[in-house]
Amino acid sequence: MTQPSVELHATDADVLYRTDGHLAYITLNRPDRGNAFSPEMKRLLEAAWTEVKRDKQIRCVIVTGAGDRHFCTGADVDRVASAGHVAAGNGPMSEEIRVSPHQNRVWKPVIAAVNGLVNGGGLHFVVDADIIVAAEHAVFMDTHTSVGMVGAVENIGLAKRLPLGQALRMTLQGRNYRLSARRAYELGMVDEVVAAGALMSTAESIAHDIASNSPEAVSLSKQAIWGALETGYRDAQEYGWALLRMHWAHPDSAEGPRALADKRPPNWQT
Repeated sequence: MTQPSVELHATDADVLYRTDGHLAYITLNRPDRGNAFSPEMKRLLEAAWTEVKRDKQIRCVIVTGAGDRHFCTGADVDRVASAGHVAAGNGPMSEEIRVSPHQNRVWKPVIAAVNGLVNGGGLHFVVDADIIVAAEHAVFMDTHTSVGMVGAVENIGLAKRLPLGQALRMTLQGRNYRLSARRAYELGMVDEVVAAGALMSTAESIAHDIASNSPEAVSLSKQAIWGALETGYRDAQEYGWALLRMHWAHPDSAEGPRALADKRPPNWQT
C-alpha cells in the first residue's frame, strides 16, 4: 500500500486516501457530521483527485463514506447557519467546485460505493461517478429548496441519470421526498444494490475487473461516453471515432490481440 505525495496520509483527516495495487480509495471521513463538507474536506478532495491523475499505477477509484449511516450529506448546516451562506466564491464553477471526478477532469473510472444517506452536495459524487453500487439501506434526497437554496449543479446531473420527473420531484419536494436505493436501481440511477456487508467487496470486484483492462483504452472509452452527454449524436460519434483512431498508435492496441492469441495476460502500458 503506497502513500500519496499530497497531504492525505493522516488517519483522522476529513478525507482518507489510500491505494492498494491499481485501486485508489477515497473515504469521506466526518461520520459525526454526516460526512458533510468542510473547507478542509474540499481541499483534500481536490488534492486526492490530483493524486489520482498523477499516479500512473491507479486505474480505478472507489469513493465511499465513513460509517454505515451517511455517504455524504452535503453542506455542513451548522457552518452555513453561522456564516449565513454556503462557503463558496462567486467565480466560475470550474474554479469554485472541485469535489467530484468530473469537476477535476479525472478520466480514470470511478465507482461510488454508497453506504448510507446521500443529500444535497453529496450527490456530486453520485451523478459524476461512472458506476454506482449502493447498500440496500441507502437513500438519496436533496434539500436545497427546503433551506432556501437553488438545486442546480448536482440536480442537472440527476436529470442526466433519472427520468426528468423524478429529478424534478427530488429537487422540488426537497426534504419531503426520499429516493430509496431499490427505487433508484429500478430507475437506472444505481447500477447494483447489495447488502451493506457486501458493499465494498462488490465495488472492489468491479474495480478489479476494470483495472485488468487497458488503462488507455478504458480512459478514452470513458471520455467518449461522457462526451456524448454534451453533444449531439452525430458529433458524439465523430468524437468517439477520433478517440478510437488515436488509440491505434498506442502499444495496448497491438498488445491486446497479441496476448489473446498467445493465451496469456496482457502487459498493458501505463
